[in-house]
Amino acid sequence: MKSKLILDKEQFDLTVSRLCYQLIENHDGFDSTVLIGLQPRGIFLANRINVTLNKLTGNKDLKTGSLDITFFRDDFRSRENMPVASETRIDFELENRKVVLIDDVLFTGRTIRAGLDAMLSFGRPRKVELLVLIDRRFARQLPIEPDYSGRKIDTRASDRVVVKWQQTDGQDGVWLITGSGDTEKNNE
Repeated sequence: MKSKLILDKEQFDLTVSRLCYQLIENHDGFDSTVLIGLQPRGIFLANRINVTLNKLTGNKDLKTGSLDITFFRDDFRSRENMPVASETRIDFELENRKVVLIDDVLFTGRTIRAGLDAMLSFGRPRKVELLVLIDRRFARQLPIEPDYSGRKIDTRASDRVVVKWQQTDGQDGVWLITGSGDTEKNNE
C-alpha cells in the first residue's frame, strides 16, 4: 500500500474556511438553516464547520445535529456482524428549513441516499444541500453530487481516502491510500 497526502493541516484548515465562506454566501444569516453531520465521521466536519461559522459570523445559534444512518443503509442486513448504531441528535425542527447534510467523503452516493432517507424521518425540509470534504467523483453508483466540496479527487475503486481529525486521530489531514484491494470499505 502507498499513502499520498492530499490535504495537510494548513490546506485542511483553508479548505474548511473556504467551505464556510461558500455557505455564508448562500445562506442569509443562517436563520432558517441547520447543519446535520452524518455518523460516524461527518459529524467531525459538521462540528468544525459550525465552530468556524461561529467565528466568521458571530452567530452562536446555528443549529447542528448528528444523524445515524445505520439502519437506512441498503447493505446493513448483508454484513457479517450486526452493525452498531451511533447517536442521532437532532433537537430542532427540520420542517420547512434549509438543511446542509455534511459528510467527510462522497464515494458511491449510497451513504448520502441513506442519510436522506433517515433525515426525512424528522420532517420535510424546504431544501437540502450536500457538503463534503472530499468528492471521489468517478465511482458514483447513484446520481448524487455535492453542492459544496472541499476537494475533488480521481480514484480507483480499490483506493481508500482517509480523513483524520485532530480530536480523534491527533492530527488533521487527508490521505489517499492506493493498492488496498478492499473495495467494500473504501469510503461509501
